[in-house]
Amino acid sequence: MRQAARRTSRICNEFPAMGVTIATFGLLADTVESVQSFVNVFVTVYAILIFAYILTSWIRLPYSPTLNRIQKFLVDVCEPYLRIFRRVLPPLGPLDLSPMVALFVLVLAGKLINTLLDQLR
Repeated sequence: MRQAARRTSRICNEFPAMGVTIATFGLLADTVESVQSFVNVFVTVYAILIFAYILTSWIRLPYSPTLNRIQKFLVDVCEPYLRIFRRVLPPLGPLDLSPMVALFVLVLAGKLINTLLDQLR
């Protein structure tokens, strides 16, 4: 570990511009890692919200102002995204396949974004 630090320090002393370049690449790698982490958390949280929306649409909840607010929040958050897929997918009777397709596309998009961000490192 000390040898690597000495080597980096020696390179930075001999080539000052290269030290700036190394620092810039380190900052870029850290930024890419932070964005990838954000994408992963966003996809996970949104998938959980969609699952909660599906469950609350299947189960009849007793009337409660708190549960009503939660259900309204889930509708407000999930419905615009699911509506995109409901326009495209034909209805199959009482089955709504749009949440499954939406989750698949969400996970696929998250993996695609992370793969593209890996190319920046």
